[in-house]
Amino acid sequence: MTQISNASILPKFAQLTIQGEDAEKFLQGQLTCDVTKLGLSYQAAAIGNLKGRIEFGIWIKKQAEKQYDVVISADCADALQAHLKKYGAFSKFETSAPTPIYPCVLDNVPTFSHKDDHNTTEDTQAWMQCSIATGNYWIVAATQGEFQPQELRLHQRGGMDYDKGCYLGQEVIARIYFKSAPKAFLHYVQGTGEAPSAGDKLDKIQVVNAMKNDDGFIALVVARPEQLAESDLSILDLPAALQADVARAK
Repeated sequence: MTQISNASILPKFAQLTIQGEDAEKFLQGQLTCDVTKLGLSYQAAAIGNLKGRIEFGIWIKKQAEKQYDVVISADCADALQAHLKKYGAFSKFETSAPTPIYPCVLDNVPTFSHKDDHNTTEDTQAWMQCSIATGNYWIVAATQGEFQPQELRLHQRGGMDYDKGCYLGQEVIARIYFKSAPKAFLHYVQGTGEAPSAGDKLDKIQVVNAMKNDDGFIALVVARPEQLAESDLSILDLPAALQADVARAK
């Protein structure tokens, strides 16, 4: 296997608040999830492009009536803000400037906090480890437009709704879901050597996220099962809900 230079840079995240009379209606036409069902817990979701690939991987919660908090990789925050301004030009809502928010693990669940005491390397590393083990991928600038939501098992995490109506990329995403299935999809693996960077390819296996550990690295990758079988990577178990077939149940 080709060895990649160590990707030890810790991820950083930002929050944008979207609020106003048309906030829910606008977001419903953008996001893969059903915005009307959001609550106070972060829900993984995505904004697709016209090719049906994830342009912005986000976490979103309904903070108050007509107010939504969105968390995104910090290197994508300005692009998301520009996207919201472009597509929401005729909708009544306001978008805040991006502000830092810190990844942490609470009750064994990867989440985010505004508290400065979570702004530590240890918290971020714990979040990365927990996120990779649970399929809680994060999209960075290098992987924008690379993956289809179904490839990343977003539908198995409640981040997609196939009955909600139109949103960006919906036609392509729905066609894949109802008429075919991704041949490559998300896996949790252990590898040797230096940790690859997001978006790197190990032969035909594409890295979503990775971090170094004592035995080499752990990673979330998108690959065909037969490609993994022929590689030097060891497949680890994702949570039970993410071990199901990515294809639509017949």
